[in-house]
Amino acid sequence: MTWSATIGPDREYFMAMMQRSGPEAAGLNLPAYSPEQQRTLTGNQITIGRRRHSTGDTPDIDLSVPPEDPGVSHQHAMLVQQPDGTWAVVDQNSTNGTTVNGSEEPIQPFVPVPLQDGDRVHVGAWTTITIRRG
Repeated sequence: MTWSATIGPDREYFMAMMQRSGPEAAGLNLPAYSPEQQRTLTGNQITIGRRRHSTGDTPDIDLSVPPEDPGVSHQHAMLVQQPDGTWAVVDQNSTNGTTVNGSEEPIQPFVPVPLQDGDRVHVGAWTTITIRRG
């Protein structure tokens, strides 16, 4: 069974974030155009974050490519394959947290949260990663 992820800016999530954020978020603008990235989930874990220029460390899902999402930590979260072949998301104690399916409460750091087909993982200021099966 193949699983894939679609990564892209999400206006609805961005607007909700703006309403919850303080004045420091006022200068943020959702990118007018950003192509969605598609990737097949392979291996046991997929890292989500931003490339660290000093060390050259690049996560599997690199959100530093333009338009860079300023709310994403270098090591933000991971998708981890479960023994039954499904996937879970694990927040890596990121600065701004990780939420699932539009929840206002971030998930606990380092605690795997199982994902179902169609679940949306929200990171940073506007990025949503939609997990699909098949």
